[in-house]
Amino acid sequence: MRIRPIATVLALCISSSGLVLAGKQQGADAGVKDKCPGYKVEHFGKVKHGFDATLELAGTPCNIYGKDIQSLILSVRFDTKDRLHVHVRDAAGKQYQIPHSIIPLDIGAGVNEQGSSLRFSYYHDPKTGFGFEVHRGNDIIFDTTGHPLIFEDQYIEITSSLPQKANIYGIGEAPDYFRRDSSNSTKTLWNRDAADPFRENVYGSHSVYMELRQGMFHGAYLHNSHGMDIVLANETIQYRVLGGTADFYFFAGPSALAVIDQYTELVGRPNRIPYWSLGFHNCRYGYKSVHEVNDVIANYSLANIPLEVAWTDIDYMDKTRDFTFDTVNFPLSEMQKQLETLHNHKQKMVLMTDPAIQHNSSYPTYMHGHDLDVFIKNADGSEYVGQVWPGYTVFPDWFAPNTEKWWHSELKQYFDQLAIDGMWIDMNEASSFCTGSCGSGKPEDEVPVYPWLLGSAEPPHRKINTTDLFLVPPYAIHNLLPEISDKTIETTAVHSNGVIEYHVHNLYGYMESKATRDFLLQHRPDERPFLLSRSTFSGSGALVNHWTGDNAATWQDLHLSIASVFDFGIFGIPMVGADICGFNGNTTEELCARWIELGAFYPFSRGHNAIDMLPQELYRWDSVAEASRRALAVRYSLLPYFYTMYQHSVEVGWPVARPLVFEFPSISAVVDNDRQMLVGDSILISPALQKGAVSVDAFFPSGRWYDWYTYVEVAGSDANITLDAPLEHVNVHIRGGKIVPIQPSALTTAEAREHDYSLLVATDYHGTASGELYVDDGQTLSSDHRWVQFEYADQVLRIGHRSGGSFVIQQKISRIILLGVPDVGMVFVNNIPAISKISSKNGSIVICDLQVDINNATTISFL
Repeated sequence: MRIRPIATVLALCISSSGLVLAGKQQGADAGVKDKCPGYKVEHFGKVKHGFDATLELAGTPCNIYGKDIQSLILSVRFDTKDRLHVHVRDAAGKQYQIPHSIIPLDIGAGVNEQGSSLRFSYYHDPKTGFGFEVHRGNDIIFDTTGHPLIFEDQYIEITSSLPQKANIYGIGEAPDYFRRDSSNSTKTLWNRDAADPFRENVYGSHSVYMELRQGMFHGAYLHNSHGMDIVLANETIQYRVLGGTADFYFFAGPSALAVIDQYTELVGRPNRIPYWSLGFHNCRYGYKSVHEVNDVIANYSLANIPLEVAWTDIDYMDKTRDFTFDTVNFPLSEMQKQLETLHNHKQKMVLMTDPAIQHNSSYPTYMHGHDLDVFIKNADGSEYVGQVWPGYTVFPDWFAPNTEKWWHSELKQYFDQLAIDGMWIDMNEASSFCTGSCGSGKPEDEVPVYPWLLGSAEPPHRKINTTDLFLVPPYAIHNLLPEISDKTIETTAVHSNGVIEYHVHNLYGYMESKATRDFLLQHRPDERPFLLSRSTFSGSGALVNHWTGDNAATWQDLHLSIASVFDFGIFGIPMVGADICGFNGNTTEELCARWIELGAFYPFSRGHNAIDMLPQELYRWDSVAEASRRALAVRYSLLPYFYTMYQHSVEVGWPVARPLVFEFPSISAVVDNDRQMLVGDSILISPALQKGAVSVDAFFPSGRWYDWYTYVEVAGSDANITLDAPLEHVNVHIRGGKIVPIQPSALTTAEAREHDYSLLVATDYHGTASGELYVDDGQTLSSDHRWVQFEYADQVLRIGHRSGGSFVIQQKISRIILLGVPDVGMVFVNNIPAISKISSKNGSIVICDLQVDINNATTISFL
């Protein structure tokens, strides 16, 4: 820890965007902000694993967006070797902080300063007061030099300097290019039901970011549930937060995967998925009957296109009410038959559930909840009544003591009727179609019209109450709606513990996820839950998986989907994908073909579209069907590899889908590459993302790469190479130096798992390669497992194992493809000549008819 004086002051001036928002915007108050006194350090002292200090306001309060808090506490703790915790909080303890019982952060064992790869220093500037720096070696990775700390009851501002043209990744959820625009970018964290508008806040809130400097990554995370803007401009990153505390964690990296490992160690490792979830999923909003869904399932089989999971949106419900079935179009008896048929064919079923509950005494789910007092309240103690699909609705209060009991009871009755395989929770930002408690006092049988159907008859927005600072905070985050309560639960609504929605809005989806996952674990104690959530928060990856919401059937959204998948890899939610072919709007044959060619390699691969749009199941066009068969054949062959990469996610947080910059951080040409995608570290996908494209300019880092289909070598030279890309073809390449386990493709994951393995041994220029295979039963939490390791060098393949697992793998290795190896005459397994068939293909060797037991240490020699 260092203490030093700083005299340099760097002023930050962010101009107003001109948006019409309730509350004051940044820019108009820049002159006042310059006069904010900051804080001075008093009573600094060492404690175990860190430092503590008190901070006192250093001058006249500026009260720019609230009331300046006089006394603060600074706590600095070296949590682990590579994680530093810096927390500035109010001394009185009145500011809302996320309870550990809600998000159980890992506190780390603690190390002394000498044992940390990060260092902390603070200073006092005569003009701006207290500031601090976080160092990694000689590099200052977070630096508040010259920027006053503003800490008010409803506004916190912390600013850190950045280098020119900084390489910033993360912060969301917002559809955007992967590398953030560090010259002029505002990322708003306020969970919002919005159909994926470009660069605007949508369903989840994740403040974590990572930065690449000189080939090394580091990261930072602000643990705070309030609405906020994170602004990148003028070579700074500035946090503007609507309350709480400044609770920062810093991650040393130095690789991208190390940052994500360090972050997910803190907030929670990704959940273990069932193997079947890696198959292809189909859904749409607007299926008219269970029989239509049955036809869709059958048509996938007839078209010879894999279908693992049949999904149904809210259409199956009676009047769109949770835990009910439409007695005419989706009767329970027919849904049970559909589920049985799916299971007989080794397929699965997932249905949607929303949090909003119809406010009607004739609806048992509502009455059970009402009797247990589980719904969010208005300030006067009455139930808060918004509007969602069933009409006027109430919202579960996840803080109330009886809510989980009630939710679990309703879910159990539901599952006892129909034992679905997974759950899909939607609209959990939470979404509401009106502002405020619009259903209070309305007759129970009144069903309001959806606002977007009213057209010119839609009533004007309510008069904005600027006197209530929790409805209209003094600082207006860039939520792009007149009020932050629009399209969600009003910020003054009250939870059981007395906390108002203003402080915990961004936690709603996380808390529903937690309650729902807890039920699934209790209901099927040893079965891995599959749970998909639209709204997420830091740590949600430990509970749920995610899709990127209501995207559009456009070429731009096809491209942006790659960046969104990369974002959620940083956020610790690796099982993620976008709606293939687009949700809103009518797709086209060409767009849908190109989308499945990319979407086949999303970690979560699902087609889905909106009601009243043209159907877009993959068999609808001949070219799309053929593109689907080809791309999904590659995916299903790669399932052992996908599952192995996902186990890395479970153990150390690493994303399955990765940008090139994560693997090649020293190559400046890939810092903004979000037009290609790596699956793990070995498989490169180069999709066609433009209308009318017949070729793709794909970047290949230096080294050997091999075409998936032909085995032809591509010599990478840190440059683009133009690849042919006919409509039904997606370019897939294997990275030299890697060994990839595969199995023959099939129409279901269960069938594919029964086949023997092949090994793609892609040699590098040294003639070496390595890889891994992870295997368990793919279903239970208690399953034993086995890690298999492959090493190839000097024409010898060695198969070994990590210690700690003894799962017996029934399948053998029956085929080995030696890529970049021109000639093999004989094969020996443990020094015994093997009966095999050897052939050559485009400069590579294919060896078939082997029967190699993977469970034992084995040496295979090629002469």
